[in-house]
Amino acid sequence: MPNVNGLEATKGIREIPQYRDVPIIAMTANAFAEDKTKCFEAGMNDFLTKPFNPASLFTTLLRSLSRHDV
Repeated sequence: MPNVNGLEATKGIREIPQYRDVPIIAMTANAFAEDKTKCFEAGMNDFLTKPFNPASLFTTLLRSLSRHDV
């Protein structure tokens, strides 16, 4: 995403009324607690650190989709 990072993109998405409830999952190499906190403060719903294993990704996706009306 040129000129925009994930935190800024999430904040922008959350400002659009029809996208306020869309699940957003952070996928980052930044694994510190403060990075996770920043993601949640920006409006992300969940957090995965890279490298992640497929089972963690699948579990996170299912958790996010179960919270969201599809």
